[in-house]
Amino acid sequence: MTRRLKRRGREALDRIGPRRSEDRVIAEAAQYWTSPAEPAWAGNSHWRTGIPGQWEKVGQDHLALFDKLARVLDAPPSFGTVLEWGCGGGANAVAFAPRAERFVAVDVVQASLDECRAHTLAACDVDFEPLLVEVEKPEAAVTAIGRASCDVFLCLYVVELLPSAEYATRILRIAREVLAPGGVAFIQVKYRDSDGRTAPRRNYARNLASQTIFPIDHFWQVAEENGFRPEAVHLVPENELDRNYAYFLLSAA
Repeated sequence: MTRRLKRRGREALDRIGPRRSEDRVIAEAAQYWTSPAEPAWAGNSHWRTGIPGQWEKVGQDHLALFDKLARVLDAPPSFGTVLEWGCGGGANAVAFAPRAERFVAVDVVQASLDECRAHTLAACDVDFEPLLVEVEKPEAAVTAIGRASCDVFLCLYVVELLPSAEYATRILRIAREVLAPGGVAFIQVKYRDSDGRTAPRRNYARNLASQTIFPIDHFWQVAEENGFRPEAVHLVPENELDRNYAYFLLSAA
């Protein structure tokens, strides 16, 4: 009981504490993700050692859901070039890369890129391209990736870790720039539930898995405003890792 009360107290303080500037939150996020010694870092980065017993299932489940949602499209999506923003330890890459000709793995941590590469190339012989980006400058990735050069853009278990909804919008714009005509984005967000238990948090390291959340209709609208046509949304109220997940399939409008 005492531990639960302490946790609720911390959550309350995180909600009502002074709001930090965007630059400060970005700096906190950069510090966290570039410090692998942080508690739970491997699990939050979805390294195999961080989520043992679940790692393989993460990518398999996401690929199965992608295929299910893609049935609403007029034509099957191309898997020529697949890009994953926030590849972590490769849980999604090992499932999606075998279908692709080229797999671009983007992350803010070199160690995660190396980990992802090792697992992906053990699973298939795809043309694997790692790309290290700075948290402060995600748009720099567009030049390295190439405009309109990707067929599938993946961003899974990432948006809730981003510094803010505004920063998440920047990633949506990047996705739209790099997607080729006919390309699709498969993006998961954490959604706000009716009792407010996923209200925005102000302590990044302690609340990183609920740092950025969206009402479902709001993310739909933001996607439309940034050049996407929402095709489908799938809700997961709870699974083995967390809860309040919404998966969006977006086509390049």
